[in-house]
Amino acid sequence: MSSYLELSARQRIPAIFDEGSFEEFLPPAARVTSPHLSQLNAPVSFDDGVVVGKGKLGGQTVFGAAQEGGFMGGAVGEVHGAKLVGMLRRAIDEGAHAVVLLLESGGVRLHEANAGLIAVSEVMRAILDVRAAGIPVVSVVGGSNGCFGGMGIAARCANAVIMSEEARLAMSGPEVIETANGVEEFDARDRALVWRTTGGKHRYLMGDCQALVPDDTESFRKAALEAIAQVRGGGAELTLEELLAEQDMLARRIQDTEGLREPMEVWKRLGIPDPAAVPVLEADAFLKLAARHRATQSKGER
Repeated sequence: MSSYLELSARQRIPAIFDEGSFEEFLPPAARVTSPHLSQLNAPVSFDDGVVVGKGKLGGQTVFGAAQEGGFMGGAVGEVHGAKLVGMLRRAIDEGAHAVVLLLESGGVRLHEANAGLIAVSEVMRAILDVRAAGIPVVSVVGGSNGCFGGMGIAARCANAVIMSEEARLAMSGPEVIETANGVEEFDARDRALVWRTTGGKHRYLMGDCQALVPDDTESFRKAALEAIAQVRGGGAELTLEELLAEQDMLARRIQDTEGLREPMEVWKRLGIPDPAAVPVLEADAFLKLAARHRATQSKGER
């Protein structure tokens, strides 16, 4: 078993895609670096912190990208974002079977500010264009830096999100919330609280991710294949009905969690019998608990 979390972007690609099948676009030898970082005498990376290309996954042609959390926390700049957008557009042009995004990012680079924000918005638009073309998009989140900021939004633009318990997914990072609103609002040093709030288990219970897997590459690969098959069976495009249903769900979520300040309080209100046990459960035991909870909820709705 190989830990997904401990791998670099360039190690994750061959671990997820079929062996020897991945063709990289704009590899490091192309020397496409950020013009903004060099002007600031900041370190640059010859792939600008992201690997993009296409390969085989389960024998099918799948386009993909992997963000490098070891370079500026996977933050997005102009070139980084352009590589993602170019890969997504090429996926449409070549009629890809699917797109898999291995995301690990703190958001936009402060060094590149507006250029980075524009880049992320273009990535979101491109993801939705891929879906409109009938091509499934799957986001995989399992790196140590999590997936925050604009890329946290981009991840949720996909058809499906796959996470591990160790993964984190949110709009604003803990330090950002604490800086803006004070430690009383959110203590970023409380690591247990951070994971309860942004971690894979909470996201799974809230419906923000569709699959929770152990931290190993084979589990992520299998979940990606299953997600692609499921989406292709039901349609990849985003519909107005789905948007309206999502808005209704978010409105109910705000109403149902009003006044609650701790994820365990939310889990209790959701009907989880022993919320305090959730953080210590292994993935398999947690999924069984979540399945029982969803079955109970379904019966209640009927």
